Amino acid sequence: MKITLSIQNLKCGGCAKTIETKLANLDNISEIKANPNEDSVTFQYLEEKDLELVKNTLKEIGYPEIGDENSFTTKAKSFVSCAVGKITS
Repeated sequence: MKITLSIQNLKCGGCAKTIETKLANLDNISEIKANPNEDSVTFQYLEEKDLELVKNTLKEIGYPEIGDENSFTTKAKSFVSCAVGKITS
């Protein structure tokens, strides 16, 4: 199944690279495309549990879904994730 999630804190290509890299490491997740212009990430998944794993992974690295809590700590995680994405690109 293919889905697009609207996420918070996605600001640039560094953020997008980090998201794409982290999600590519998950089983049953493919065709990942993070779009900073639309604050979204699109991907293919096989089962509902895979979707939940993606949502949890995004939250852990600082990019929660729109509507989820976006605390100072979460924003700080996204800042670090963004920096790592910029360094590795």
